[in-house]
Amino acid sequence: MKTKELDIQELPPKEKWLILSLQHLFAMFGATILVPVLTGLSPAVALVSSGLGTLAYLVITKGQIPAYLGSSFAFIAPLIAAMSIGGPEGVMIGTFVAGLVYGATAVLIRFTGVGWLMKLLPPVVVGPVIMVIGLALAGTAIDMAMNYDDSAGEYVNPMLHFSVALATLAITIIAMAFFRGFFNLVPILIGIVGGYSIAAAAGLVEFQQVVDAPWLQIPDFVIPFATFTPEWSWSIIFIMAPIALVTLAEHIGDQMVLSKVAERNFLKRPGLHRSIMGDGAATVIASLIGGPPNTTYGENIGVLAITRVFSVYVVGGAAVLAVLFGFIGKVEALIASIPGAVMGGVSILLFGVIAANGVRMLIENEIDFGETRNLVIASTILIIGIGGAFVELGEVVEIPGMALAAIIGIILNFILPDRHLGYGNNRMFDDMNEQMDENDGNDRAA
Repeated sequence: MKTKELDIQELPPKEKWLILSLQHLFAMFGATILVPVLTGLSPAVALVSSGLGTLAYLVITKGQIPAYLGSSFAFIAPLIAAMSIGGPEGVMIGTFVAGLVYGATAVLIRFTGVGWLMKLLPPVVVGPVIMVIGLALAGTAIDMAMNYDDSAGEYVNPMLHFSVALATLAITIIAMAFFRGFFNLVPILIGIVGGYSIAAAAGLVEFQQVVDAPWLQIPDFVIPFATFTPEWSWSIIFIMAPIALVTLAEHIGDQMVLSKVAERNFLKRPGLHRSIMGDGAATVIASLIGGPPNTTYGENIGVLAITRVFSVYVVGGAAVLAVLFGFIGKVEALIASIPGAVMGGVSILLFGVIAANGVRMLIENEIDFGETRNLVIASTILIIGIGGAFVELGEVVEIPGMALAAIIGIILNFILPDRHLGYGNNRMFDDMNEQMDENDGNDRAA
């Protein structure tokens, strides 16, 4: 391993602190604002909630895990569905419950260990569900890219908008494939900036709203009992709560990678239960002000790996900057002025990457589709989830396709027999145990 530039508890030099924190801010910025833009929430509130959530995470993990939290892509489709049912207020109820799922899981792990979670969510279930999350959004990406008008029920000037979308997509792909160093960490932001410039030249950008926006403003917070009266919706709960179980598996993967990069055993100290509780607290905070669910960001782990700067003070500095950015009116107005074609171009790649990550999980865990049970589980999840099946329980409760697919996948995994006692292979769990043993040995040697 390379020598650490700054260890986890080290303070950065004052003259470098700002630039090191800005680097983390830029790494997460494009993805964090994209989620609220796609789902109809406030980008400014999302920035504030990501900053506050990260600070809460650092406190809960005792300042021992240098992780930044931003808007979760796994919740995009559930957020859109929840928004159509209950508006921003309904989204906040669903986000709050998702945070509670994290918290309850953290408590269970604290007292029972993590084995039960990995048996509940093996790769043969989680992989196809992740694929559903990405593929179910394909229509949304194309509608934005080709400028679908809901009120007119048709595409308006689709070729111009699709050309801008394809140009945005090309710039983003070039940034991902050919740029190196810091610029390789922010391809989404580069794609949005490049696409925005092309859209402006094509006359698709309205600048006046940016000019008229104030420099300082109060974000459009959605606060329970202050701006709205919470109303419990079982339909929204069933839309969002099951996705929290899927993102828990992604969270464990992030913690394993981060442990390897930082040469620490974060799964044991401060403990997986603390990091999951930190995610839950960040998501609950988001629900109390109107932001989307939060999760640890791979982009920022990439920054840590390249810079070897692991200081939690640098990550905390980025969180403070995110909160401050949320109160700059012109930033939110600039984000709001981004044409749908630009966001659609970026989304084509992002949603595809989400689906591809599901495929990657299946490959890395060597899921054998020559086995009938694996083929049955994956195919059932994919068709139910992408096809949009749903189940109505009474007049007010509806389990949508994505949640239904995950639930049926879990049930099939337990009832279909195989040589692994019905749980299937789970290389993630095996690798986690091996890494904990390896890191424990390193800690004792040190």
